[in-house]
Amino acid sequence: MPQHPEAPRRGGIRVRAATAADEPVLAALDRAVWSPLHAVLPAPGPGEPFFGEGHPPEHYQVAEDRGTVVGYVRTVPPTPLSCNAHVRQIQGLAVASAARGRGVARLLVRAAMDRARAEGARRITLRVLGHNAPARALYATEGFTVEGVLPGEFLLDGGYVDDVLMGRSLLG
Repeated sequence: MPQHPEAPRRGGIRVRAATAADEPVLAALDRAVWSPLHAVLPAPGPGEPFFGEGHPPEHYQVAEDRGTVVGYVRTVPPTPLSCNAHVRQIQGLAVASAARGRGVARLLVRAAMDRARAEGARRITLRVLGHNAPARALYATEGFTVEGVLPGEFLLDGGYVDDVLMGRSLLG
């Protein structure tokens, strides 16, 4: 696996590659931040593993604040097809409640883009729920644009929610 550049730091926060040893803290973080604002899968249960088949540590980068994990981003090829190998997709981003408002999510998005470039990707994409205005705004400030909308794609908390497809070039 190629070495990935380290993301920019902000204050005491840095981004690094995840390791198997991060599993307990990432599982706890995932349970703590789960919300229908951003999740389409059911809330993870106690003791449910974070890493697994299709979700190995090498897909993740973690944000640390003075040695404490406060967030993660998962970046993967969107399909196994060679004709799509030039694209990476953000398929998970979470920040601990206590670390919100400090630029952690922005650092993680930038780290995902840096990693994708290091892997030779030319584009990066993501899917975000239509009602998640804070995430959509963050992605827009990082150069992502809406490339498609699947209206009413998910039934969450008794209401239909759009699936918004966003992407951007990694060139230039």
